[in-house]
Amino acid sequence: MAQPNSLIHFSGHQHLRSRLVLSILSGKHVRIDKIRSEDKNPGLRDYEISLLRLLEKFTNGTIIEISVTGTAILLKPGVILGGTLQHECPTSRAIGYFLEPLIMLAPFAKKPANITLKGITTDEHDFSADILRTVTLPHLQLFGISQGLELRIKRRGATPGGGGEVQFMCPIVKQVKTINFVDPGRIKRIRGVAHVVRVNPQFSNRMIEASRSILNRYIPDIYLYSDIYKGDESGKSPGYALTLLAESTTSAIYCSEAISEAGVAPEDIGLKATRALLSEVEKGGCIDERHQILVLLMMVLGSEDVGRCRMGEPTRKTIQFLRDVRSFFATSFKIVSADPPDPECSQLIYSCYGTGYVNANRALA
Repeated sequence: MAQPNSLIHFSGHQHLRSRLVLSILSGKHVRIDKIRSEDKNPGLRDYEISLLRLLEKFTNGTIIEISVTGTAILLKPGVILGGTLQHECPTSRAIGYFLEPLIMLAPFAKKPANITLKGITTDEHDFSADILRTVTLPHLQLFGISQGLELRIKRRGATPGGGGEVQFMCPIVKQVKTINFVDPGRIKRIRGVAHVVRVNPQFSNRMIEASRSILNRYIPDIYLYSDIYKGDESGKSPGYALTLLAESTTSAIYCSEAISEAGVAPEDIGLKATRALLSEVEKGGCIDERHQILVLLMMVLGSEDVGRCRMGEPTRKTIQFLRDVRSFFATSFKIVSADPPDPECSQLIYSCYGTGYVNANRALA
């Protein structure tokens, strides 16, 4: 059993992924109990067990103990190994659920990661493969993780059948850079991908036209790409989605997405994604709220200097993550209003002193 001072204890199934990531990065053992203990179907779900197995593959020497009822787990972290691996994700959650923790861990592995995941590429709960490729990975580049960083969508997989496949490649770094990102800039271009699988290819054009009917009022630099998959590359189920991102003059990225729903026309999906994008842009900041945790984690792991970033108000998930960071790394953030005289401004400046985290797993050249 772990020494009491290095064992951190939590209850409940919420925030499971971020706690596992913090445990592996900090090297501290974590015990999580009362996982859905009051539920009719108590314990871990199939996708959570699949994630634990994936983390076992991605690390070396990690010991995961699951109680008989599945309502408690103990994780004793090992070395982040990286390297080449494949994993079949259950269709109860999208590939994004499994890839998000790996994106946080991969830069600090012993070997560059080359991971192939199979399953659903787009659903309403998790990051789609498109958002991970066009938005999440560019956020890593802010911290000096760029060369060899890539996500390839080999096959699309819509719900419920899946059948998608993505390949994620990530280099290793000795240390991440300190960030100072407080100027959101002005929106200079909008990009988007309308993908369709096993439905009429015309659906992508209909989504694009509906989206353009709103976006054309704002800026001229708009490019929406139609991505049509056929045959084996289109997975096992029909579906379509529109992913949009707006990029500013200072490389701030805002994103939105809408996916097909039964009985909803493609035009409505296009309009839904577009309105969601405009809403994200209106919130402002340099980082959208869905990427707050990734950026805050990298700030904590930065060199021993003060990192600063401008974002919107923290989500409930972010607030809990900041508490967990204090438990694992004994690091706190200073959060102040970005424009103190303006009571209407909801943007905040997050700053923290980096822990100077060094990738000790890296194989010596």
